[in-house]
Amino acid sequence: MIVYRGSNVEVKHPQIMDSLRALDFGAGFYTTSKLEQAMKWARAVAKRRRTGLPCVNVYDLNESKMGGLRVLRFDSPSEKWLDFVVLNRKDLPGANSWDIVIGPVANDATLPVIDDYMDGKYTKDEAIRRLLPQKLSDQYACLTENAISLLEFRKCEVLS
Repeated sequence: MIVYRGSNVEVKHPQIMDSLRALDFGAGFYTTSKLEQAMKWARAVAKRRRTGLPCVNVYDLNESKMGGLRVLRFDSPSEKWLDFVVLNRKDLPGANSWDIVIGPVANDATLPVIDDYMDGKYTKDEAIRRLLPQKLSDQYACLTENAISLLEFRKCEVLS
């Protein structure tokens, strides 16, 4: 399966890097199966970092070897997905024991809902009700070296 990573640099050798902010599924190497999402991320990263050029790194994810790994998959925003994202966004220790987590991206439109839920302004049911109509892209978070080993770099395309 082909997956993409938006960046401001070519990334031939993926690595798990701690982020300066808490991410949806924890510290890891994030990709998506959606080219459009990767292009959006690339432009945002290049703009935020003010260096490099927006580019999309392309990888082959060896799905046949995923069976031996601990994989958590969320097909849509759900109570379990929301709980998992909140645990990671609060950066709680021990929140994650998975090799790969696959699921919807908490994007600019969903973050206010998640923040309001975390602040107690919405019940879990109300937060999910507000999240379900949104068309969320997917993300594949490789959280361990075993997961990273399933990625094979193909190319990097600079965006115009």
